[in-house]
Amino acid sequence: AFARWVTFSTFCILFVMSAGLWWAFDPSGGWQFTFSMPWLPTWGITFSLALDGISLFLVLLTTFLAPIATLSAWTSVTKRVHTYHALFLVLTTGMLGVFIAQDAFLFYVMWEIVLVPMFFIIGVWGGERRMYAATKFFIYTFIGSLLMLLAILYLGLAAADPVTGRPDFAYDKIAAIAGTLTNTEQLWLFFAFFSAFAVKVPMFPFHTWLPDAHVEAPTEGSVV
Repeated sequence: AFARWVTFSTFCILFVMSAGLWWAFDPSGGWQFTFSMPWLPTWGITFSLALDGISLFLVLLTTFLAPIATLSAWTSVTKRVHTYHALFLVLTTGMLGVFIAQDAFLFYVMWEIVLVPMFFIIGVWGGERRMYAATKFFIYTFIGSLLMLLAILYLGLAAADPVTGRPDFAYDKIAAIAGTLTNTEQLWLFFAFFSAFAVKVPMFPFHTWLPDAHVEAPTEGSVV
């Protein structure tokens, strides 16, 4: 019961805080509530976060659904309750990170963080075919994500500092140099990102992992 209450209380606090962002947000546009600190400076990777109008709605949606999803599993999850809710806290952290990351490499890390707890949530607390569904979900999304990682590394190197040669994964820097890439480069990069997004959405015909994962996942996992 303690783990349930801690998780539910944490998500309620997160929702109240994100609702405050709504009132403080300036609708005139631009990145707001920025935060940035060096993470792996040798590789030009920063722990950089910010919100715009689109990501604000996605953060609000996530923090609104999280406490509801926790309530949905209040009585249905009876084994390894502490582990289950710890994984769900990590899962929510990854989802929020995806929406507010301003560094492409940080975005990839958050994108992959989502994969790990969801694999265990389906595989341990799912239905009869839970391991099949969890493994299929993991393989599909991981392969697509690897292609996206290659694209991110390519963009970071393309945006490298001309003097030091240090890669730069900052979103603004990558967006600035994107137009200088050749049509061939842009096409390959598009397909690399598309492969990851199409699987995760999922789009036809990359959707075949979803029916299994959605059916076998516990209610909380299905909501997310």
